[in-house]
Amino acid sequence: MKLKKHELKEFLDEKVELYNRPSFIESDPISIPHQYKKKQDIEIAGFLAATISWGNRKMILRNANRMMELLDHSPYEFIMNSGNDEMEMIKCFVHRTFNSIDLIYFLKALQNIYRHRGGLETIFMTNQTSDSLQPAIHKFRKIFFELAHEKQTERHISDPFRGSAAKKLNMYLRWMIRNDNKGVDFGLWKSIPPSKLSCPLDVHSGNVARKLGMLERKQNDSKAVAELDNFLRSLDKQDPVKYDFALFGLGAFEKF
Repeated sequence: MKLKKHELKEFLDEKVELYNRPSFIESDPISIPHQYKKKQDIEIAGFLAATISWGNRKMILRNANRMMELLDHSPYEFIMNSGNDEMEMIKCFVHRTFNSIDLIYFLKALQNIYRHRGGLETIFMTNQTSDSLQPAIHKFRKIFFELAHEKQTERHISDPFRGSAAKKLNMYLRWMIRNDNKGVDFGLWKSIPPSKLSCPLDVHSGNVARKLGMLERKQNDSKAVAELDNFLRSLDKQDPVKYDFALFGLGAFEKF
């Protein structure tokens, strides 16, 4: 499908309007943080839900809700007030390759971040560059794994500096940073402009972007993210990642 750039922008803008609305929240992992009002609860619930966002969507939602049950539906309070003994009591959680060992470490790492690193927003704010959050993702990963941990747990946080598209973290950052008052993304982190966000590149968005002539690179990796970023920023410099709604919607719902 070959369109002139202004036609492509018009087409994608229409799809953003169609999919960037609260009616799609219920079937999406972003529904998990939408259960909460407190900033830290939204941050933590969103981060944990994004972490397991691969595979069957119903299974993602079921298991993400299970995590919230294990945290007594007060994720920040649970993390800040629990010692190792309480955390180690969490057993029998599994989402594909993410298991209880991983979840327990994630809770301890989040506790460390909120107690000693100023919280999640502070890490990304401090390590943003003039035009990107990919270096901040790399730094976040280093901080996240600064406690003793099982090597296998590292697979659940991607690093763009190692070539990963870091889809789940880019999606999470979209949730926290974009603020267009449409009721989907939260816009909680005012310290980082949406212009620095990168598209959460996955099979759906990647395939659609290639069919529309927005992306040439075949692999869904960090280089493809950079290529797609350049194109999307040429469509909307201030809010390029709004087009994630269009690309994902076209692929997942319209089988474009």
